[in-house]
Amino acid sequence: MSGAPLSSLSRSDLQDRLRAPDGLRLHIGRFVTGIRSRHAQVADGLATLYADYRLADDDTFCDYAVEVGRGDGLRTFVRPQSVFRFEGMQPFKPLPGDQAFAMLEWGLNWVFTNHAQHYLIIHAAVLERDGQGLILAAPPGSGKSTLCAGLALRGWRLLSDELAMVGLEDGLLLPLPRPVSLKNRSIDIVRGLPGDPVIGPMAHDTAKGTVAHLKPPRSSVEEALSRVQPRWVVLPKFETGSECAVQPMGRARMFMSLVSNAFNYPRLGVTGFQAMGRLVEACDGYTARYGSLDQIVPVLESICSRPA
Repeated sequence: MSGAPLSSLSRSDLQDRLRAPDGLRLHIGRFVTGIRSRHAQVADGLATLYADYRLADDDTFCDYAVEVGRGDGLRTFVRPQSVFRFEGMQPFKPLPGDQAFAMLEWGLNWVFTNHAQHYLIIHAAVLERDGQGLILAAPPGSGKSTLCAGLALRGWRLLSDELAMVGLEDGLLLPLPRPVSLKNRSIDIVRGLPGDPVIGPMAHDTAKGTVAHLKPPRSSVEEALSRVQPRWVVLPKFETGSECAVQPMGRARMFMSLVSNAFNYPRLGVTGFQAMGRLVEACDGYTARYGSLDQIVPVLESICSRPA
C-alpha cells in the first residue's frame, strides 16, 4: 500500500493507522510525517483534505512524528480536549475536542517552522506559474490566505499557504503544499469561487474565530518535489471597500519586509543574511492594497505574465 494515495484506505483502515504506535505515515512535500490520533475529526479532515497525499512505508524514516491526543482523566469523556504532542513536548495549551483537526494543522506549522532549520523560513503563501514563484508575504489578517486560495483555484500551483522555505545554498523555493487555512468570512468567499473548492471540517469559537481549510489541488500535491525559482514578492493588504493599488517596491524595503516576516532569520546569522540577499536580488517586489479578489487577481496575473 506504500506509495498509494491516502484515499485508497477504507475508513476503518485509516482509523487503525492513526491509532497504531507509529501512526499514519504520509509524504508531505519532501518530509515524511507520522500522525497519531483517536479524534474522529482528525480522521475526517485527513480523509477529506489529504486524500491525494502518498502513504509511506512503515520502515521509511519519519522526519516528524506528531499526535493529537485527548485530555487526561475525566477530560477523556467529559468535554474532551485536543492535545498536540511532538517528541514528548506539549507546546500548546489543550483546545476543545471539536478543534482537533485545526490543532493538527497549527501543530504541523509549528513543527516545520521550528525544526526545518536547513531553510530560510518566511511567513508567506507561495505559488508558482510557468516555473516561477510568487511569494505573498504578510502578517496574519492581511488576506494572504484568501488570495492564495483564489489563485490556487485558478490553476496556480500551490507550494504553501503558510511557509516560504528558501534553500540556503540554491535559493530555490521548497514546496510544502498543505490545506489552505481560512477564517470567518474567507470561508464563504472561497466556497463560492469557481474551481470546485473542497472545504474540510469547521472549527468554531477558536482564538481566530471560525476556521476551516481548503483542499490543495491534486496537481500541487503530485508536484511537491519540484522546486521553484523565486521571481516575485508581493506584500498584500486586504481592506474592505478599498480601491486596487499595486506599486513597485524597492529592494531595501523588500529585504526589510521579508526579514520582519521571517521566522528563523536571526538564528541563521550570516547564512540567513546571504540567503535573504539572494532572494531579494532574484525578485521583483510590489505592495498591493485591494478590496476584493476580483480586483487583485487579474492585476497579479498580468504582472506575473510579463517577461523576466
